[in-house]
Amino acid sequence: MEFQIAESMCDISHYLPIAQAADEAGFGVFGLGDSIFYPEVAEGPYPYTADGDRSFLEGAPFLDPFQLFAAMSVVTTNIKFSFGVLKLPIRDPVLTAKQVSSLAVLSNERLILGVGLSPWIEDFQACSQDWKSRGKRMDEMIQIIQGLMTGEYFDWKSEYYDIPKIKMCPVPATCPPVVVGGHSKPAYRRAARYGNGVNFVSLTEDELVDRLTIVNSFRKEYGRENESFIVQAGMPAFTVDAMKRLEERGVTCLTVGYRNPYQPDTMQLQEKVDWVKRFGDEVIAKW
Repeated sequence: MEFQIAESMCDISHYLPIAQAADEAGFGVFGLGDSIFYPEVAEGPYPYTADGDRSFLEGAPFLDPFQLFAAMSVVTTNIKFSFGVLKLPIRDPVLTAKQVSSLAVLSNERLILGVGLSPWIEDFQACSQDWKSRGKRMDEMIQIIQGLMTGEYFDWKSEYYDIPKIKMCPVPATCPPVVVGGHSKPAYRRAARYGNGVNFVSLTEDELVDRLTIVNSFRKEYGRENESFIVQAGMPAFTVDAMKRLEERGVTCLTVGYRNPYQPDTMQLQEKVDWVKRFGDEVIAKW
């Protein structure tokens, strides 16, 4: 099992030093969230806070993850970069494929394409994308991106997309693994059918076991149970024994961190770097 450090909505000057420290400490992955804007008026509660409030996000700095990962790739050597997650169906599939291929090449094949739907209709309205078809379009977008990553001529015709035969250059030697986030059976089916992994957040250990059982049943249904599969999990694990137990449950990449990302960031950069180095010395080096 490898470890992922995740950071978002912090002072933008923190990102590169933290990425460098994590790379040197032996972290396998750096995870970034994705948010394009903050709406003045929003429908529905925020799913990642107990009371559904997301007012803490107003004014929080969110850099474009493609550009930030590109900058990180220049100052690091081994650590991989994972979207946690990229809101795929609010985007155009061909332009997104170009961004993915460029970042994968620039980072020397260190990209993990974490994707999700986005739970907010405002994302779709502002980006002129249809809300009701988001699930079906996401399924198609994953396949379109994978097809364009071959570097060969590729076309796609459906109710939602009409792409003539095109090819992209450069492309990575292999398509970045697609890791699907979500909290529903359709998301787990999507991961099993089209993806190369799944991303879980805020689960108990029992919930993790139950949901992995569902995912693995879908993988078997599609004849993919023997293929390599990434299981990212962001959940409480405060001791080495707890971490090893999650590994035994099937987690391949555990997300750890020094603060609650759904609260305002009050930590100084040096505090974060010290935590990263200490985790590397006390956990990763002995794993």
